[in-house]
Amino acid sequence: MQAPPAQRANDAAAQPCQPLWVRDLEAQRVVELRPMKLARGGSAGCAEAQQMVREKVSAFIEASGLLMTGGSCDAVVARYHKHVAVNARRLTAT
Repeated sequence: MQAPPAQRANDAAAQPCQPLWVRDLEAQRVVELRPMKLARGGSAGCAEAQQMVREKVSAFIEASGLLMTGGSCDAVVARYHKHVAVNARRLTAT
């Protein structure tokens, strides 16, 4: 038996979001790890704070440029995910 049209529409609308929430789990891990490193203080904490600000500015410029040149939101999210993955690896290595 096929789902009612309203249910099929809801299912279709939820599918594009699924990869985003999966990626958000990794981003949440970075959000969890960064304050722990910052809280330790010292030169490592200071370096992390500076890197975080540099990354935010760089990500904004990169995403803006990509969108202004006709890139898709999917391309921005994919690129963002690569940055998050690098941060997750770096923060869990120390």
